[in-house]
This record gives sequence, structure tokens and C-alpha cells, in this order.
Amino acid sequence: MATGDEQQDPRIAGISSAIRVIPNFPKPGIMFQDITTMLLDTKAFKDTIDLFVERYRDKNISVVAGVEARGFIFGPPIALAIGAKFVPMRKPNKLPGEVISEEYSLEYGTDKMEMHVGAVEAGERALVIDDLIATGGTLCAAVKLLERVGVNVVECACVIELLGLKGRERLGDRPLFVLVNAT
Repeated sequence: MATGDEQQDPRIAGISSAIRVIPNFPKPGIMFQDITTMLLDTKAFKDTIDLFVERYRDKNISVVAGVEARGFIFGPPIALAIGAKFVPMRKPNKLPGEVISEEYSLEYGTDKMEMHVGAVEAGERALVIDDLIATGGTLCAAVKLLERVGVNVVECACVIELLGLKGRERLGDRPLFVLVNAT
């Protein structure tokens, strides 16, 4: 959760107001947090990247792991700005080489998160990034996958946290930084 100085940062309000909320999408009762409108707002998009870069620039992070698909939007510019490599964390059967995978549970079944074997090395320091944390399933799978090969996950970061779905609790003691809280 954004705390202290980050909450006072005027850029947060601009980012939050640039995110469109679509009621009843993709099904009744869901308040969809649509980041595409924020991506169209060059100031809000730049401010989002800048806030993450400012936070992680001096944390000796060598890997930015982006969770498919929207983590691919935020991860590469952050990785380039802090001098880290970008590692895509993909759904099954999307990566062409040898992969390592982590299964995780969904409301309606299971899914898998995969990354290329050899993409990271034991002892590297990683940031895991996605656009949003809801129940925390995909973020948790990405963290477990990295930790299984000896990577130290420094923090998870998301643009948005859906507070009612308790994804933060699922992460346990792992730190989570978010810019915008939503219900």
C-alpha cells in the first residue's frame, strides 16, 4: 500500500483519476479497473513509471519480472530505467524454450505461471510487477517460481490493489507496494 510520502505525492491522484472503472465487466457485480485510459494519458503513464523507478532505482534489483499480460506494459520501462533485465512470467505454452512452472489455484480451477529455465540465477534480486492485485494468485505464483530457483524477491508492485479480495494476505510476509487502492 502506498504510505507516507507516496500518499502525499500529487501524481497519485492524477494516476487514479486516469483509470476508468467499468461496472459489470466482464460479468455482473465486477467493477473493472481499466488501465487503458491511463496508458492514453501520457502524463499519468509517465508518472506511474517514474514513481516505480524512484522507489526501486537504488535497491540493487537485477531482475524485473512482469506478470502476463499487463505486467509486460510496466515492467520493461522500469527494468531499463533501473538497469535490470526484464523476465516475462507467462501463462502455459507461450514461451518457446525450456520452462519451469508453478501451478496456482483460481476460483474455478487451476492455472500455471511459467518462465524460461536460465532466465534468472540464484542470488539475484527481483521486483515482481503487475497492473493489479486482486486475490493474489498470479502474483503469488510468480513469487514462488522465482524463489524456487533461489531468487530473492525484494518486493511486489502493482498499480492497483483491490482491497476487498485480500490478495495482500495471500502474499504473506512478502512486501507489496501499490499506487492506487480500489474497492
